[in-house]
Order: sequence, then structure tokens, then C-alpha cells
Amino acid sequence: MADILAAARASKGSSPPAAAAKPAAPAKPPAEKPAAKPAAAEKPVAKPAAKSAESGSAAPKDTASILAAARKGAKPGPVSKAEAAALAKPSEPAGKKKIAVPPMPAKPDYARPERSTVAADTSTRRSFMAIAAGALFGSSMAIGFSSLAATHLMWLLGLARFMFPNILIEPPTRFKVGFPDALSPGQVETKFIAQFGVWIVRYEFEGQPMIYALKSVCTHLGCTPNWLEAEQKFKCPCHGSGFYKDGVNFEGPAPRPLERYAISVADDGQLMVDKSRTFQEEMGQWRDSASFVSV
Repeated sequence: MADILAAARASKGSSPPAAAAKPAAPAKPPAEKPAAKPAAAEKPVAKPAAKSAESGSAAPKDTASILAAARKGAKPGPVSKAEAAALAKPSEPAGKKKIAVPPMPAKPDYARPERSTVAADTSTRRSFMAIAAGALFGSSMAIGFSSLAATHLMWLLGLARFMFPNILIEPPTRFKVGFPDALSPGQVETKFIAQFGVWIVRYEFEGQPMIYALKSVCTHLGCTPNWLEAEQKFKCPCHGSGFYKDGVNFEGPAPRPLERYAISVADDGQLMVDKSRTFQEEMGQWRDSASFVSV
């Protein structure tokens, strides 16, 4: 018992050699003294009591500290938790200095990445369209309802179109064709055919010089004749009907002469054609003063 107490006292000051630090094993009682066994059994109990009595309050020992001390070559025997922590913490070399690393400089504004909201909006829109397409065309029932809705929409558009009548935009029925002096005798002006469908002719009828407006519609089946300057006649390309410069038919299946539009001199001295009135030669209407302008 005295050896155990001496080893405990020495462990507090300095670490003794391994051979001296090892506690002596309790002596085995001789076989002829069986009464000494209870005293030997009480030795472990008396050890912490004696140690606590001498040192005041001893720190508790644990198995982990004993194993750590044994691995690191420390003194044998149990150690306290504070000693185990001190042994586990590596000591820094005296000559080594800690290097102070300066902080990184802040990035300028132009180097910072900008968060784009357009990509987020696009991805959100795409995901919404994908969900909508999946909901509409994901099943046969959805396809059927989509087709039915499209059919009803087409019928609705057709009904709306039926409610609006067809409107044909036509050129005005009254228009000016220039001054009478701009036409030379025997001239057939063809520049109003495309827009108004009329020839302005300065010629004579029944020996009277006049300016009149011929309707460019064949009296056979309604085709548009052509003015042939070399032949000095109007020729229908559909069935070959021919008309003189004054509009009288002379060949082909045309049954009657070309019709005239009303023509007069406006307030500014220009020729005014009125397509709302027509005159037919076979009915004697070419003698009407509204069908020509005398020159």
C-alpha cells in the first residue's frame, strides 16, 4: 500500500521512468493464511480513498485516456482528462510563425455576373407551355375535347363572316380624262382601259366630228376587245368580233355596235365621263348630245 501511495504522489510532480511508474503488483498472500484474502480484496477500494484523502479531490479517470497515453508513449497508468487533452494537442514549433494571409480585394461592379431575368421568364413560359400541351394532348379524351373546341371555333368564325356582306370596291362612276385639245383627230386613247374600262376616241360619226367614250365590253359575250392601231379597228380575242373606230360592228358574231358612256365638259374645261349612263346605237341613242362632245 505504501508503494502505491508513493507512485501516486510522484505522478503529480514529474513523470517517472516507466519502470518506476509501474505500480507494484500486490503480494500474493501465502496459501497457509486464508484469512488475508478479504484484506487484499479491499485494496482497490482503499486506493481511491487514500489518494483522495491526500490530494483533496482527484479527477476521474477513464479508459480512453489510459489507451491514448499508452499509444503516445506517455507515462503508464491512469491519467486525468486534462492531461489526456494536453497530450492529444500537438505542440507548435517555437520557431515557426503563423503566416497572415491578406483578404482578397472586392470585385468591381463590371466583373460581377448579372442575374438575367429573361432566362427565368423564358424557362417559366416554356414550362407552362409544356404543362399546357401535356394537359391538352396527353390523353385521348383531351384530344377529343380539343378537336371539338376547334370545330366550334371554326363554325363561329364562319357565322361571323356570313353576317358581313361581300363588298366590291369599284372605281368611281364619274371621272375626268383630260382636256379636249389633248386629243388629236382620229386618236384612240387606251390608258383608261385598265382602271375604268373605257376608250376615249376623237373621230366622227355620220360626218360630224366629236369626242365620245366607248365601253370596252364586246356585245357578243362580254369579252374585252383590243385596239389594233395598225388595222385601225377593235378586235375581240374571244370569238373574233370586229368593230370600226366609231364602234360599229362589221365582223364576227357581235350582234350590235359597242355602247357609249355619257361624256361632257366639266367646269374646269376637262372632259367628264359618267359611267352610270350608257347609250346604244341600235336604239338611236347615239344622236343624244349627252353621248358625245362636239369639236
